[in-house]
Amino acid sequence: MRFLPRFRERWLLRRIPPASSVRLDQRRIFIMPTAVGVAFVVALLLMLVAAMNYQNSLAYALTFLLGSVFLVAIVHTWRNLAGLVLQAGGSIPVFVGEQARLQVRLESRGRMHQAVAVGWPISGLQLTDVPAGGIRELELMLPTTRRGWLRPGRLRVESRFPLGILVAWTWVDLQLAALIYPQPVEGELPLSAGATDDESTGARIQGGGVDDYQGLRSWQPGDSRRRLHWKAFSRGQGLLVKDFAALAGHEPLLDLGLLDGDLEARLSLLCHGVIELSARQQPFALRLEDRQIGPDSGQRHRDECLRALALFGLPTGKAP
Repeated sequence: MRFLPRFRERWLLRRIPPASSVRLDQRRIFIMPTAVGVAFVVALLLMLVAAMNYQNSLAYALTFLLGSVFLVAIVHTWRNLAGLVLQAGGSIPVFVGEQARLQVRLESRGRMHQAVAVGWPISGLQLTDVPAGGIRELELMLPTTRRGWLRPGRLRVESRFPLGILVAWTWVDLQLAALIYPQPVEGELPLSAGATDDESTGARIQGGGVDDYQGLRSWQPGDSRRRLHWKAFSRGQGLLVKDFAALAGHEPLLDLGLLDGDLEARLSLLCHGVIELSARQQPFALRLEDRQIGPDSGQRHRDECLRALALFGLPTGKAP
């Protein structure tokens, strides 16, 4: 039975190939009765047997009437998905342990599509209506457990409208992907004094000692909890942290080779260091074996360093 999932995937690949935009038609939509629909059909069969046994005209009429309702429901359930266009949207990089957010756009180029459910079974499907000739954008959530590229694969789209006795569904691959950064972990992180200086100063990212206090700023993922300003939080000012700026001198170098232990643990420490130094607007460099980034500062440099940490050591940039 192990070959069944592979056979199913190959069959879907031929019938519904991956694409960033997919329009649902008769080739891409499947339909079958739900559990309620199966019970409905069984009840119809029992009613038909009873009508034949007692030769009751009213029982025949009611059975055939409900049977025609079932047949009409097949058409309407299928038409509720037919013509719907699904397009891949963007995604925002997150850290391991956070919820990945992937955007999907649903577009109607004709009639209204009601009660359309979109998502993955692992995280649940979102229910939405797409107005006639309009667009609906959804943000789908997925849990993250590993760094790198999260590629969730085929997306389930289904509808049980209008009666719930039938379900029309499809599996589409919109080539969705989200970049997952390592989980930032606070710890002792030695810094080299200068991107071109090989001598280590033994300085550590601890939010104090070697820095000047600058004031308060908004909390960001990866900030040390020891630097939270709890008094401001109790006054309803939100989560604020104490901000420090490094003293003048050589730009610090975050070097993977200076750390010992498991690779994922070392990357998590470097991730925290990147966030801390970027929050202080401190120019720094990052060295991952033979590759060095910087020294530089700013949001673009921060994103480049986090991306390098997320994809370090992974074949062709894919998730491990």
